[in-house]
Amino acid sequence: MKPDACITEEFQRSFGESPRFLVRAPGRVNLIGEHTDYNGGFVLPMAIDRATWIALRARSDQHVVLHALDHVDDPTLEFSLSNLNRRAKHWGEYPKGVAWALREAGQTLRGWEGVTACDVPMGAGLSSSASYELAVARAFQAVSGFMWDAPAMARLCQRAENQWVGVNCGIMDQMISACGKARHALLIDCRSLETRPVPLPNGTVVVVLDTATRRGLVDSAYNERRAQCEAAAKAFGVGALREVSLERFEAEADRLDPVTRRRARHVITENTRTLQAAATSDPVALGKLMNASHESLRDDFEVTNTALDIIVECARSAPGCYGARMTGGGFGGCAVGLVRADTVSQFIETAGAEYHLRTRLTPHAYACCATDGAEVIHPR
Repeated sequence: MKPDACITEEFQRSFGESPRFLVRAPGRVNLIGEHTDYNGGFVLPMAIDRATWIALRARSDQHVVLHALDHVDDPTLEFSLSNLNRRAKHWGEYPKGVAWALREAGQTLRGWEGVTACDVPMGAGLSSSASYELAVARAFQAVSGFMWDAPAMARLCQRAENQWVGVNCGIMDQMISACGKARHALLIDCRSLETRPVPLPNGTVVVVLDTATRRGLVDSAYNERRAQCEAAAKAFGVGALREVSLERFEAEADRLDPVTRRRARHVITENTRTLQAAATSDPVALGKLMNASHESLRDDFEVTNTALDIIVECARSAPGCYGARMTGGGFGGCAVGLVRADTVSQFIETAGAEYHLRTRLTPHAYACCATDGAEVIHPR
């Protein structure tokens, strides 16, 4: 049963009536542009047909009550909007953080109660957390009646994750979950938040390949990479690496230590690749750019791992693959491949079998459709 049907059924069982609102917010896969968002650069993600769903109704008080079908050991969250307190490492910090950010922005919030479920794989680099944050923001908007400004909501959800949850993420995940466009990827300028829909090449399908490994040591490595990028920007006398051209980098790279130089080279070349990817309708050209992105992430940014490198190799050798790369923060999780539409089943079978043969792990594959961003499904 799909998440929307599950939560609607559970809501009716729990509350004795149909939900007043049904909201969804998608996860995402990033086609190219990795670790560029917090450097003020460019990214090219697409919202996928896997999402966080919430069925809900308004309450007459300032309480939020949420039952999560995905958290069987601790499924129920209740908190007061007038007394928001942190609880370390609990799934409930995401909705509380969103409530806090909305209130800090001056929104008057109403309480609500509901049921939630998510079919975005958690910890796989497909942005289940941003999906959850935007679904909660949509729920608050539905019952409270404030205007929905997708980029502004993305910024507030990013603030919730940065300052309340304590994860120092960039803006990409929240932006694509808020602003996604059906049948398109979205070129996002992470400095201005300007967006441009980019159609996928004709006759292609995006396939996500989950390595069946989960990311380890991500927070410390992520913060280390950010610090190295900031050090490189400072050495060039700019606010962010986005402002350094490839020509300037090549002329002045010797001023950086070897590690910082490699980190900067990835970000600067990745921005160039992302803009080139957004400008082409040729699947062969896009695939080559995706391949180059993975090599850069492996060799210069050093955020792949053995499982990611193997599954990318398996994907590239499978029928119909134009290109493949790791996606997300790295150190495990998922890869993404651009695949000829008429070979998708054969591609998934071949890549999966070869990966299992080499690792003894069973991957999960998702052929993804590009969807719209966070929305109220019911009522229209």
